[in-house]
Amino acid sequence: MNILLIEDDAVVASYLVAGLGESGHTVEHVASGDAGLECVHDGGRYDVLIVDRMLPGLDGLVLIETLRAEGRETPILVLSALGEVDDRVRGLRAGGDDYLSKPFAFNELLARLETLVRRARRGDSPPVRLAVADLELDLIAHTATRAGEPIRLQPREFRLLEYLVRHAGQVVTRGMLLEHVWEYSFDPQTNVIDVHISRLRAKIDKGSSRPLIHTLRGIGYKLGETP
Repeated sequence: MNILLIEDDAVVASYLVAGLGESGHTVEHVASGDAGLECVHDGGRYDVLIVDRMLPGLDGLVLIETLRAEGRETPILVLSALGEVDDRVRGLRAGGDDYLSKPFAFNELLARLETLVRRARRGDSPPVRLAVADLELDLIAHTATRAGEPIRLQPREFRLLEYLVRHAGQVVTRGMLLEHVWEYSFDPQTNVIDVHISRLRAKIDKGSSRPLIHTLRGIGYKLGETP
């Protein structure tokens, strides 16, 4: 991927440039909205843009709105320390294709970039909702419902459930969850996965005769109507 990174935080920018470069991608970095707009206007051909929301000079959302008003359809991932629902909604309505709050897991950012580029090449629109049986996730509002009833989830619980839903019907190991939801390598001594799965199961399957989260002893977990 050829990536334009518009980020004024030098530490975050250095981390992303190094990580994306090691992943085989080309990254051009600028530290202001004005410089980012100039890069695009100068004919830079980018597969995806990473835009920090709060930038010196031209604000990130204004930059995105400007690019969209010009008819530019390059996928944009909004990166921001502002993570409330209203903040995400504003970022998406400004023309962002996805919104990731800081702090973030690098593997998740990379996966989101790859997904945006794949969808752009296919001409697909990114989904805003995921569903399995009567369980539904709203990826913009970060809310979950089952049979129409709201489920209150902590941010980590939502990320864990989103990963399970995206892999519904598949066996997901504890190591996979640690890598993709917590972003650290598998430690056979930790029980963090078991604790979070137990809490999530209590919220998701509470009061239902059809449990969705199943434990496959010694293997991992599976989300679906049948184990």
